[in-house]
Amino acid sequence: MQLELRHLEAVRQIAEAGSLGRAAARLGVSQPALSAQLRRIERVTGGELFVRGRLGVTPTPLGEYVLSVARRVLGEMEALAAGARAAAPHPTLRLGCIHLVLVERLIARLEEELPDHEIDMAIEHSVTTLTRMLGAGHYDAILYGEVADHEVPLPDSAAARTLISKEPACVRLSATHPLAGQEQIDLVDLAGETWLTIAEDDDGGPEAMVSACLRAGFTPKLRYRINDRKIRYDLIATGRAISLSQPTSPHAEGTVLRPLAGDPLTGRVRLAWNRAAVSERRAGLLYRAAGRAYLDGVPDNTFYRAWWEARPELHPVLD
Repeated sequence: MQLELRHLEAVRQIAEAGSLGRAAARLGVSQPALSAQLRRIERVTGGELFVRGRLGVTPTPLGEYVLSVARRVLGEMEALAAGARAAAPHPTLRLGCIHLVLVERLIARLEEELPDHEIDMAIEHSVTTLTRMLGAGHYDAILYGEVADHEVPLPDSAAARTLISKEPACVRLSATHPLAGQEQIDLVDLAGETWLTIAEDDDGGPEAMVSACLRAGFTPKLRYRINDRKIRYDLIATGRAISLSQPTSPHAEGTVLRPLAGDPLTGRVRLAWNRAAVSERRAGLLYRAAGRAYLDGVPDNTFYRAWWEARPELHPVLD
């Protein structure tokens, strides 16, 4: 057997994940299949690449050498592919996003800003997945959020701009909730509520929510982790849970969106791109399309429109 790029990718994923199980999930294979592949790779390289321990796997000296070569070779191949796409007359733009509200309006704005480009857009539930796939060359650019002080680590090949530097978190609750009639809600008044979030909320949101609630004097009760938006809204509408939400979120039948008094929790929206695949000009057009898509949703919430208009220093510069 000769080593191939897929073998080098397997070694890299095992090292980055720190365990065969997590690496197998990232690669979309079973753990036994990945273990068998690793044994074949180790036969070719002439020795054990990882030491298995109670807390996962760590590279051996031989593994460190193979890993360093693997990263260099894979990086060069990814740069080659990205550069070739960038040199094409009208390259396809491969865009990855978490489920930000602006994504629903983004296609129309991309068609206006990049009329000659094919758009390949995918939604991921994990920011970690987005950044890994950006670094691996599967995406040319990504749109994602960060909550409170959390900073998402980006690959060395990426450049980034902040689209929205600050937006306040709102709370979505049932239209029949006792607090639904208030113009704004104090976080402490939600102390007895059941909360839900998405399954892989790795943008710093859950940690920031817990911290904000602790500052308000209580520990939030998180019961549901659900990605499907309809199921989440149904749970909220029937009064089984509440959730944090972006202020530009659309109306959902049976629910209301209310601001939290004093803005105890805020987030950011960012754009990152692979410098080898996306030129500065194209990145600027993508930034402008995303900014216009975000602004399209500001008027949907009366509270947020007033909040936003009072803070022009937060507005993205789109010219």
